[in-house]
Amino acid sequence: MRFKFIPSIIGLVSVIFSNNMSFAADIDLETIRHSAEAFVQTQITPPKEGELSIEAAQLDSRLRFSHCSEPLETSLPGKQEINNNATVLVRCNHENWQVYVPVRVQLLLPRVVASVPLGRGMVLSQNNLTVALIESRFQRGAIYQSPQALFGAKVKRNVKIGEAVQANDICMVCRNDKVVISAGQPGLKIITQGTALSDGTLGEQIRVKNNRSNKIISAQVSAVGEVDVSY
Repeated sequence: MRFKFIPSIIGLVSVIFSNNMSFAADIDLETIRHSAEAFVQTQITPPKEGELSIEAAQLDSRLRFSHCSEPLETSLPGKQEINNNATVLVRCNHENWQVYVPVRVQLLLPRVVASVPLGRGMVLSQNNLTVALIESRFQRGAIYQSPQALFGAKVKRNVKIGEAVQANDICMVCRNDKVVISAGQPGLKIITQGTALSDGTLGEQIRVKNNRSNKIISAQVSAVGEVDVSY
């Protein structure tokens, strides 16, 4: 787990000037930015995996603030919740100035992504999957962290290189696939062969035909080419 501070020009800040603002012995604007970033860092629980990127807006170089002889005060004005963006109030009471600094927060998590463009019908393998850090706000629905769990699954929707592979992009069991049916309870399993009558991914219920009895049953996808039936 590591924190990244990446310079990025997001926009100008809103500033409240005072009559006591000095144009000599100015405080470094980077000090103000870093104070805002450090404050946001204290307000967020770091992820167990992945990275947290905290980026304060680049301040307008024309701004001038007199040097603060005491530690800068930082706070979240109003009733803000830190999601993707926050505005931090940085203040020097001794010199009677304050500035609002926009801060962008990105939670980057490890996800299975396409290492090559994936087209419909392609079978997933180590040759077309990898793991990369993806911003969490761009992830929708079920996602995956282990490429091995997807080996053998088929692509239903085109996936661009670098995009996260999501549940609705693939089928771990596809219609008309031959599947292994496991029925019963742990320690007492009956294994038989079947045919999938619909697409499904991990944890989904699909209709399956038991090839021995020709009975149509509802089963849960447990892995690529495998389904479970509990009694």
